[in-house]
Amino acid sequence: MREPTVPRLRSDAGFTLIEVMVTTLIMLTVSGVVITGVLNMTQLNNTVTNRSAMFAGVRNATALLQQEVGQAGRVTLPAAVTATGNAAVGATTLTVSSVEDMFVGEYLVIGTGDNLETVAVSGINGTTLTFATAFEHIHAANEPVTVQGAFGNGVVPKHKADGTVAANGSTDTVLKIFGDINGSGQMVYVEYTCDLANNVLYRNQMDFDLAPPKVAPGVEQILVENVQPNPGNAACFTYQEETIANDVFVIGVAITLTVRSQNRDPITQEFQQESKALLNVSPRNVFNAWQMYSLQLYNRVQPTPPATALLLP
Repeated sequence: MREPTVPRLRSDAGFTLIEVMVTTLIMLTVSGVVITGVLNMTQLNNTVTNRSAMFAGVRNATALLQQEVGQAGRVTLPAAVTATGNAAVGATTLTVSSVEDMFVGEYLVIGTGDNLETVAVSGINGTTLTFATAFEHIHAANEPVTVQGAFGNGVVPKHKADGTVAANGSTDTVLKIFGDINGSGQMVYVEYTCDLANNVLYRNQMDFDLAPPKVAPGVEQILVENVQPNPGNAACFTYQEETIANDVFVIGVAITLTVRSQNRDPITQEFQQESKALLNVSPRNVFNAWQMYSLQLYNRVQPTPPATALLLP
């Protein structure tokens, strides 16, 4: 009779040292590749974030500049205005419902239809307006009082009519504009200052009739940081000017802005730099004023308000 077969026990020796070392080496290699990839992706993400922040800053600033230069020179009244009294032919005064944002020298349009006429304000006393010329038509209460045209110097020119630099005009680094810049019905005066000494671009807005002295721009007026000199030391602002007689109109503004990234690129260890140029931004309201002046429609070209002129220095 055969004896029963006893199954042989397998060895419990496990992996050899060489097998463990090879496996560990493979795992370390794979882990190193994965970690390197993660670090590279992190650096790439930081690079993209760094550049995106820089691009967004310069893009938003130039977009705002383009919009506000386009609005420069727009003249408005904040609300509808009507006459509150009668005025006979030959009269030089008229009482109105509001004189808000009106100024001496402004051309106002009184009446409607055949009674419509344009007169220049020579004085403001309460709600009574005095005009430089007498009325040619009768005007009754409730007739509308409006303003038309645009500011000829809505973008303050850099030069005078003789070609010399204006004492208080816009410059290569300071753009001065005024009018209903925000499209809100309220006229304001705005200065953009490209401060290369402090590497910032300021936007300083104030009421167009603010009593001087004006407040210098501070931290809250910083629009863009890390502003750098433009390539070739090009001006931040240049102006296309047209002269008629003794009047200068800015019909185009070129804007060049160079910005450096906030942080160094983690890959190249260099700061990134971006230049953005808008070569011909048209201040459409000033352009219209220039065209009307060319057609001798002088009473549609509004003068610079006296209070605004005091803010230019």
